[in-house]
Amino acid sequence: MFFSQIPGHQETKRLLVKSVQNQHVAHAQLFMGADGSANLALALAYATYLNCENKGEEEPCGTCASCTKMNKLVHPDMNFVMPVTTTKSVTKDALSQNFLADWREFLLENPYQTLNDWMQFIGAENKQGNISKDESRQLVRFASLKAFEAEFKIILIWLPELMHSAAANALLKLLEEPPAKTIFLLVSNASDKLLATILSRTQKVPVRAFSDEEVINYLQEELQVTESAAHQIANLAEGNLQAARKLSQELTSNYFETFVRWMRSCYANKFGDVVDMSDEFQKLGRENQKAFLHYALNNLRRVMLYGIDAQLVPFIPPAEVDFVSKFSKLIRPHNAALLTEELGNAHYHIERNANPKIVFVDSSIQIAKYLKMS
Repeated sequence: MFFSQIPGHQETKRLLVKSVQNQHVAHAQLFMGADGSANLALALAYATYLNCENKGEEEPCGTCASCTKMNKLVHPDMNFVMPVTTTKSVTKDALSQNFLADWREFLLENPYQTLNDWMQFIGAENKQGNISKDESRQLVRFASLKAFEAEFKIILIWLPELMHSAAANALLKLLEEPPAKTIFLLVSNASDKLLATILSRTQKVPVRAFSDEEVINYLQEELQVTESAAHQIANLAEGNLQAARKLSQELTSNYFETFVRWMRSCYANKFGDVVDMSDEFQKLGRENQKAFLHYALNNLRRVMLYGIDAQLVPFIPPAEVDFVSKFSKLIRPHNAALLTEELGNAHYHIERNANPKIVFVDSSIQIAKYLKMS
């Protein structure tokens, strides 16, 4: 993994590169980010840069023996620990080393995936993954080995918050007395669940969510998603790149156009049009119905912020500016909360298998009432 393959995050990339160039490499670093963030990708790129034999100013060279092996995730001095569980193919000894082939394939496909994606990938069915107490022996073994060929031996632990207490205590001892030239990279989605003693022994690397612009560029450049669809997906994904990837495969309608028609029909009390739209809404299917309502909630929030101060909404697609500007005049604090609650309730009822046509029409009546309160 190279830094250039990761959308945005230039500020974090610079900090990581400078730490190596200035020889200020902490022995334990905690990459903190939410689901679908770049924390795992950044840790992998950092590991590649650390052991690159011909480091550039901003990137590993990509051609040396170390980079070539890291690019395939087969470097002998790169060790992985991740949550696993027994499966049909691994019926006992659920340890990270028994899933390395799957792990490499999983990461090379897409480093922004979630724990749920990983569990599905290995065929865990309904089982929950964790880093078991037996993994503590593997950690100690990894740490005791000398580097085979690189400057640093690297141990990357994905989701350390899922460690069994025995494994967490083994890690703590290693962090207290770190072996020479050994770097621990902890990649966490919930660092608040880690032992305080582990947290205190790591250097924190906060990884923000992807910006809408970064998501849009990624979708257009990597997945060839149209500009209009990319904007809608970014609105729904909320900085989660993996969610954006999934939405790019599932999005079947132009949510913005549907939202505009819906709001205009409600405001004009055109309930004949609303009933016709309820048929369209039903045909979307439950997952798309929930996605549309989620989009409507996000769009309402954006319109409200625009009404307060246009600068609070840094980017609006040109085709949507006119509507957002006009609609923002109808959204005020006294009705924004009511509209938000109504859309949230509609999402709740759809999630619990309520009749979508009834939900849509009922919400439309309430929305029409609240819009008149402006």
